[in-house]
Amino acid sequence: MNGPSLALRQRSLGDPSAEFPLFPPLTRGCPKTSTDDLAFPLDIVYDYAKVDRGLFEQEPGPDLARWSPLLPPLDAPTLGEGGTPLVPFGDVYIKDESRNPTWSHKDRLNRVAVSAALASGAPGVVVASSGNHGASAAAYAARAGLPAIVLTSAGSPPAVQSFVRAYGAKVVTVPVERRWPLLREIVDRLGYHPVSNQTVTHTGHPFGPEGYKTIAYELFLQLGEVPAAVFTPTGYAELLYGVWKGFTELLLLGVTDRAPRMFSCETAAGGPHAKALAAGLPAAIVELGPTDAYGIAGTVGGHRGVVAVRDSGGEAVLVTDEEMRRAQRELARAGLWQELSGTAGLAGHRRLRRDFAGPVVCIATSSGFKDLGVGGEPYPVLEDPTLDDLLP
Repeated sequence: MNGPSLALRQRSLGDPSAEFPLFPPLTRGCPKTSTDDLAFPLDIVYDYAKVDRGLFEQEPGPDLARWSPLLPPLDAPTLGEGGTPLVPFGDVYIKDESRNPTWSHKDRLNRVAVSAALASGAPGVVVASSGNHGASAAAYAARAGLPAIVLTSAGSPPAVQSFVRAYGAKVVTVPVERRWPLLREIVDRLGYHPVSNQTVTHTGHPFGPEGYKTIAYELFLQLGEVPAAVFTPTGYAELLYGVWKGFTELLLLGVTDRAPRMFSCETAAGGPHAKALAAGLPAAIVELGPTDAYGIAGTVGGHRGVVAVRDSGGEAVLVTDEEMRRAQRELARAGLWQELSGTAGLAGHRRLRRDFAGPVVCIATSSGFKDLGVGGEPYPVLEDPTLDDLLP
């Protein structure tokens, strides 16, 4: 059942007739359909006729290799990613991705992307990230025996920078505008494999969203059905698209008869996917206002998020920092401490205030330990506490 990869080739998400071999991964977007102003990502095509439907009768659990036929080749060893819990939470379910090895959803992407680096014979991996992605890439590179360079910005939390350095990565703090030019130079001159974006509108690694498909497979098994709606924190929309693609594969394979509506939940300080969808564009770039939700704060959108929301009949939802803080407090009071960005899915659902004819899932992406300011605030010491001091 869990046999070798059935991945066949890459194809443009802008024009499916533009196809390419599976290797090398085209990390700078589709060379046929992209322009100077718009880059189209690559999608991965599989030999679906050979997929054993029994794949979706197994119990969900850690290690993405349980889904190997529907993933690109997994050459990198596992750290036990996946199999995260689905927690009932009032009128919704919370898919808690903070339970992954480096405490975020990015571990699913990096198991696949670092595998591509190994399969390509790259001498190392490079990533531009101020948070979860850098820590995860560093961990999976270390596990695979590859050096990693992480280009980060001065505004990233010191605790997260320490987290990345713990895995032995070379962490370089540079001005934000210098991160991507340096990344491209490292790729071109050193041959390192990039696991983050290099293009004008977002394309990222073509294999990356394939790791996120496994969330859809797990949700189907955990719920015993397809959810009616999925609310997803959205930065570059790789997570959003990956989950959507996983459900479309279940539909294509005849495992289910429907797919959920997908809701992109972006910070109101930016929202490039909301802008693209409102304007009927394949992708958009926006100006970014102030926000503490640094994990989903960005000016650049990509075509993946537009496809997932549009084709699923979903919507783009913009949420404020205060709405995310309310969701963060609500989750924490129930024992689920999430990074501010990771609460955008629940905040989006609360903002929309809509009933659905079936289960609703809000994906929570990352541990609260990753937030800005965590650990930097002193707390008072009670020299002679009384019982009154100890009561809630």
